[in-house]
Amino acid sequence: MIRQSQPRANAADGVSPGASVADRDGHKHVPDDYRTTYQILGSWAVAADDSQGSKELHVVYASPGVIDAYRRDKRFPDGAVLVKEVFKAATSEMTTGTVSRADGLKGWFVMVKDAANSHPESALWGDGWGWSWFDAGDRSKTTTTNFKAQCQACPCRRGRPTGFTSMDTLR
Repeated sequence: MIRQSQPRANAADGVSPGASVADRDGHKHVPDDYRTTYQILGSWAVAADDSQGSKELHVVYASPGVIDAYRRDKRFPDGAVLVKEVFKAATSEMTTGTVSRADGLKGWFVMVKDAANSHPESALWGDGWGWSWFDAGDRSKTTTTNFKAQCQACPCRRGRPTGFTSMDTLR
């Protein structure tokens, strides 16, 4: 049984706390209802290395109220949750031209804003965020073992605070 920690976001922040994605020990999971209760933050395609089309499609969701809070305060509020779906892409010719489409979920990347550094002993929490990758087969068991080596080193970040989306999406 997973016991949920108290969410840190609150109505005063303009952010709905919703269901926490971490238990009291900091173990995260992919929220069951993110597609129906979160707001879509953006999507993009990752270009194929050596051919036309895309190799991956990414779709990012933000927990309720996070987008408005970011626009207002120019920062992610404590307790904010971001979920990125990563899909394998298939590219083919169609009547409209060369088209890439989602061809199977690879997994999810879940981030939780944690300004208080609530889990300093965990290699999955730090620098103001909790970070975890989940393979498509298991929404509750992360394959991430160290956010500094596996998440912060990701080339998708390129100097951005999350690597999840361009901040232009939030303006």
